[in-house]
Amino acid sequence: KVLECPSQSPDLIYRKFVGRSEKACASKEAYKPDSITPALSGGMGQNSPNLLWEAMCCPWSRCCGMGDFRPRTVWLGHPEKREQRYPRNVINNQKYNFFTFLPGVLFNQFKYFFNLYFLLLACSQFVNELRLGALYTYWVPLGIVLIITILREAVEEIRCYCRDKEVNSQIYSKLSIRGKILCLTPFCISYFPHFCLVLGSCFLRTDQLDGETDWKLRHPVACTQRLKVMPHLMFLGDDLLQIRSYVYAEEPNIDIHNFIGTFTREDGDPPVNESLSIENTLWASTVIASGTVVGVVIYTGKELRSVMNTSDPRHKVGLFDLEVNCLTKILFGALVVVSLVMVALQHFAGHWYLQIFRFLLLFSNIVPISLRVNLDMGKMVFSWMIRRDSKIPGTVVRASTIPEQLGRISYLLTDKTGTLTQNEMVFRRLHLGTVAYGMDSMDEVQSHVFSAYTQPSHDLPASRVPAATKVRKTISSRVHEAVKAIALVHCVTPAYEANGVADQAEAEQHYEDTCRVYQAASPDEVSLVQWTESVGLTLVGRDQNSMQLRTPSGQILNFTILQIFPFTYVSKRMGIIVRDESTGEITFYMKGADVVMAGIVQYNDWLEEECGNMAREGLRVLVVSKKSLTEEQYQDFEARYVQAKLSVHDRSLKVATVIESLEMEMELLCLTGVEDQLQADVRPTLEILRNAGIKVWMLTGDKLETATCTAKNAHLVTRNQEIHIFNSVTTRGEAHLELNAFRRKHDCALVISGDSLEVCLKFYEYEFMELACQCPAVVCCRCAPTQKAQIVRLLQERTGKLTCAVGDGGNDVSMIQEADCGVGVEGKEGKQASLAADFSVTQFKHLGRLLMVHGRNSYKRSAGLSQFVIHRSLCISTMQAVFSSVFYFASVPLYQGFLIIGYSTIYTMFPVFSLVLDKDVKSEVAMLYPELYKDLLKVIHCLHYITLLAIEYGSIIMYGALLLFESEFVHIVAISFTSLILTELLMVALTIQTWHWLMIVAELLSLACYIASLVFLHEFIDVYFIATMSFLWKVTVITLVSCLPLYILKYLRRRFSPPNYSKLTT
Repeated sequence: KVLECPSQSPDLIYRKFVGRSEKACASKEAYKPDSITPALSGGMGQNSPNLLWEAMCCPWSRCCGMGDFRPRTVWLGHPEKREQRYPRNVINNQKYNFFTFLPGVLFNQFKYFFNLYFLLLACSQFVNELRLGALYTYWVPLGIVLIITILREAVEEIRCYCRDKEVNSQIYSKLSIRGKILCLTPFCISYFPHFCLVLGSCFLRTDQLDGETDWKLRHPVACTQRLKVMPHLMFLGDDLLQIRSYVYAEEPNIDIHNFIGTFTREDGDPPVNESLSIENTLWASTVIASGTVVGVVIYTGKELRSVMNTSDPRHKVGLFDLEVNCLTKILFGALVVVSLVMVALQHFAGHWYLQIFRFLLLFSNIVPISLRVNLDMGKMVFSWMIRRDSKIPGTVVRASTIPEQLGRISYLLTDKTGTLTQNEMVFRRLHLGTVAYGMDSMDEVQSHVFSAYTQPSHDLPASRVPAATKVRKTISSRVHEAVKAIALVHCVTPAYEANGVADQAEAEQHYEDTCRVYQAASPDEVSLVQWTESVGLTLVGRDQNSMQLRTPSGQILNFTILQIFPFTYVSKRMGIIVRDESTGEITFYMKGADVVMAGIVQYNDWLEEECGNMAREGLRVLVVSKKSLTEEQYQDFEARYVQAKLSVHDRSLKVATVIESLEMEMELLCLTGVEDQLQADVRPTLEILRNAGIKVWMLTGDKLETATCTAKNAHLVTRNQEIHIFNSVTTRGEAHLELNAFRRKHDCALVISGDSLEVCLKFYEYEFMELACQCPAVVCCRCAPTQKAQIVRLLQERTGKLTCAVGDGGNDVSMIQEADCGVGVEGKEGKQASLAADFSVTQFKHLGRLLMVHGRNSYKRSAGLSQFVIHRSLCISTMQAVFSSVFYFASVPLYQGFLIIGYSTIYTMFPVFSLVLDKDVKSEVAMLYPELYKDLLKVIHCLHYITLLAIEYGSIIMYGALLLFESEFVHIVAISFTSLILTELLMVALTIQTWHWLMIVAELLSLACYIASLVFLHEFIDVYFIATMSFLWKVTVITLVSCLPLYILKYLRRRFSPPNYSKLTT
């Protein structure tokens, strides 16, 4: 049995667009969605892919069966049958609550070796035998790290709580009638919170669900559309409140493009039974763009399509962080070895095991506790710099923990439509087989359309012409039929807006051209309708059942829409059956991709060739056809079609079979070619990436010919490169032969379809990836969203290199989340990709600067910062080792108390951290010479260099202080510590490539802090001794001697092996 949640069943709800008066409701009260029945709560669907819907059920509910989704029946007008309970519609994106925040943050910090190590060190100071100094020596640094981490997590949690509260607390007006009906009216534009069955027509925007920003028309249930309206409520009729009916809906699933259900009204005579499909529903996370809707809630909470399609994105940890963690373990190993050596040199005398622990504590600075804090703060600075860059305006950093990943990208995978192209469709060509019209000859098309509607012969319908008089159609009649078909076979709806001269109602009544805008689910369709308007046949009106066209002479042609067959990714075509009101003719129009239309239209010898020619020009090709139907043929089809739509099992197959019975021997009218223009500066950006050593793969759902042409047009494939088109394969043997043929090619780009890719990955995954990774460019067409993510994952596994995915639509989210760096482009397909991405840009061309400048700088600065933090710790640990060795391997600390704390904080922190402002070349040089990007792989491999320098510095300073001190131990501390501080400051100064005024301030501020603190450090340093000339010359000599090797090495390197960037700067 289903374990019921504490909520109520769904009911009728009313969804109203902004601008309507809330005064329409008779009695209403403001409410917040978390205070009403969960099935009707106002918690809107969140756009972020990592949303969590709070079911508020027992934690063992899934084990008891609630996780098993089942079909359901929603009863209307049957109070006794309203037992089913639905999940709550509350969004909760927070990682913690009030009680789990502190324990959760601490657990997440100490579950890693790095922080746990320092916690154990600090706790060991409570044992008297292991204590080496004051407790604050270990607890203060650890406390600072934890406080910074807790504050950062708290800020993120508060921001997340505020976002969730804003969404969950959206206010509606609540109308209660007999306690059964709820009317919900949003006071602001928001995303729809439920999955609903539509009882009234409306336009829907689904940009946050499938990435498409165009409006989609949703149709109501016919038997409820004409119910009587109550005047004082405007929208809800008394009949609507009294009907006895029920909705049968399929079990919740992840398919956002299909829905199967039925609507049955029992109080009719006879009972009315209607089929329900995707056209009758409102998905959650969509926007009511126009119109007023009364609906029945079907799914809520975790049962929503949008929620079921979201997966928790993997927690991305930068490769640099993994390398630092590995480095930390190596340093810890060195710490253990040094401690064991010290005890071994004592011949394991006495309580040697306690001595091991004391030496572990004594040399604990080998593993720097400040490393993680410095790197995290550096990443915040890098993210701030990216956001503040005026040359890439609108760039948003959503993952501030991986900016240095941008500096090590090896593979970039990009979408085509809306990313490389503008997603702005422009009609370019009309092809009739024997004649083609381009942009320069559209006036001829316009004249043919004009003559077709002005000549008297047009009044004679084609169907009335005797069969014996059939003659070859003239060019004028063929052009007219083609334009008429294009103007009818679509899902475009004209909308009228007030423009200051005429209001909306007046503009709609008179079909004002200046007030009309077109809305459709595809920009391709809008471009086609706009083109028919430019040649004289204008779409001026449309509703659910009719369509109006205006001829060049101003005549209005009325057509009744009998059936519409929407475009799907499976069928790759759409059709419409219309009746011409003036002649009574019934015509079936269809348009679609050439691969499916070739088997539907009558035989011809030019379709395949011309489609290929237009695709090679980068045009999106559609084939347009028609078929005339008699009244008897249509009535027979309608009966079979309605029966198939009422099927609950195998509905899609039965409906497709009925439609296919019409799709035979259709008359081929024309081909249309629409161009999707390239984004600004796509070509130079791709060239920059290629010169930087980054291989670019294009993953698109478009057809092979169009994708290949776009790759050539964008210079993804250079003119000198050969293109190998992978033939379609379906079996293992075919895939084997094709791979062998591809293996014989060298330095050529690969073009492969999604179906062939799936076969290759199934049988020859390793071989295919090995060959593909050798290609300079790869184009995958007809690629599904899951395939895009799979390709990214395979590249990561097979090459071990970093990947970056770029996209702009909802179908790119999986790829973006799977990549090491996900970049979303805010385009016309909505913001779903940009919201799910780690970085968001407004144009593709900004990607060049994001990688070449900010990625390169972030990685080099992080590497330099980590090197100095580690060097600083190794240096003082070397001094401690020398000191202990000289004094018979005693486990006595050289520096205690505030000296050891101040060394890694106020005395050296500011100069070392100021390295995040350093840069080796100007941004203009980095963009001009992208080859510098390749050198970044050499930056991290220098641990041996850092270690040798630290040992050299620490040894010179310590032995120098021991040789030059005068009788008192406190003089050793004063000389060595002062020399150490000055050496670190000078070393930072010698390393800086480009000085920034904040760097100078950091150097002077640190030196001033040290000098000022000497007054308060009389416990550790002899204040009178540091004021003598003896102290000054000894410190000066030791500092110069220790810094001299670094200066000599830098000079020799610049003289005999200068880096590439130094050649450019000089």
